Amino acid sequence: MRNFDETTITDAVLERVRNAPDLRQRFVSEAIVRHLHDFVREVEPSQKEWAEAIAFLTRVGQKCTDTRQEFILLSDTLGVSMLVDAINHRFPGNATQTTVLGPFHVVDAPEFALGDDISGGMAGAPLLVEGSVSSIDRQPIAGAVVEFWHADAEGFYDVQSEAGLTNLAGRGVVRTGAKGEFWFQTVIPAAYPIPDDGPVGDMLKAQGRHPYRPAHVHFMMSAPNCETLVTHLFLADSEYLDSDVVFGVKDALICELETQPAGPTARGNWISKDMAALRYDFVLADADR
Repeated sequence: MRNFDETTITDAVLERVRNAPDLRQRFVSEAIVRHLHDFVREVEPSQKEWAEAIAFLTRVGQKCTDTRQEFILLSDTLGVSMLVDAINHRFPGNATQTTVLGPFHVVDAPEFALGDDISGGMAGAPLLVEGSVSSIDRQPIAGAVVEFWHADAEGFYDVQSEAGLTNLAGRGVVRTGAKGEFWFQTVIPAAYPIPDDGPVGDMLKAQGRHPYRPAHVHFMMSAPNCETLVTHLFLADSEYLDSDVVFGVKDALICELETQPAGPTARGNWISKDMAALRYDFVLADADR
């Protein structure tokens, strides 16, 4: 086939990709071609606009580093990350709801004992986090791995500092106790803008959008025979709950901070000073759902 035009080129490309030996690869390739060609026919970009689009994606790739993933920011801000998350986490009703991983997760974060202060010198008012992890049938899960990370009182993550990965703070890992319980001390995070000094920030400005996320703490939890949970807890008094730039807020994940005086806590732990408290009980879906 030759002499393609705007009405015949799509079928020609589809015919070529149908030679893919892997059926899933063939399915995905065909879908990409159909939707991309339909998009181009709908938008009818000029040659200049198409060159600008390619240059934009090139800048997105060039902005990626070990501590910044601009393509994740692009996926997040276009709502694609939350769409993929929703498709892949059709959990039973009592399982804790999921949300996006975000661009600031770090592999091999330090492990702490229950009750440790994990703030690492971050600025902010003190915060107690107490929670539990159970299965879908409400059985406590001992030894579950609970990973967490959050911004400081000025809205910055540790990896955004000059020290980057060499001075981690406000993140870590603990393992649940015999009754599925966990707790740690840290600081209250603030709402913050996603990094908007790159091409994704330029896109948001062009779309008339702000770059802010409401204040939250990230969690990732895993246990044998359970689906790994990636979620946030959002602070109820934060701004931007109704306009999160990455569309990650869910009502079930919004928490009011409680007042916790020094001494015994509501869950039987002990703290040496007054602080706010964030409490939540997490439920992991079965792996064979």
